[in-house]
Amino acid sequence: MKTFILSALALTISIASFAQGPGHQPTHLKNHPRVNQVNGRIDNQERRINQERKEGEITKSQAQQDRRNLKAINQEKHAMRRQDGGHLTKGDQKALNQQLNQNSKNIGH
Repeated sequence: MKTFILSALALTISIASFAQGPGHQPTHLKNHPRVNQVNGRIDNQERRINQERKEGEITKSQAQQDRRNLKAINQEKHAMRRQDGGHLTKGDQKALNQQLNQNSKNIGH
């Protein structure tokens, strides 16, 4: 009986720790190189949009559209991470990078 109670207690504690899920993930973690790579590209494109808007190379509406495109890619990244416990698979990274490549070409056009 004592063993059963201890086992039940250990199981409850372990389930409680896993029930929290991935939670809020910091964006730049040493052990998430794929996430870091994609985040770096998103950050870079955001800087480009801001710089081109500041220099008058693109209109306000074009900058807003470019930011909406980045937001959609970022939301997709978050959905992919939720499916894989906070990580991105190589396939996820490839798909996001293809979208970011297209978005990069569209910035300012």
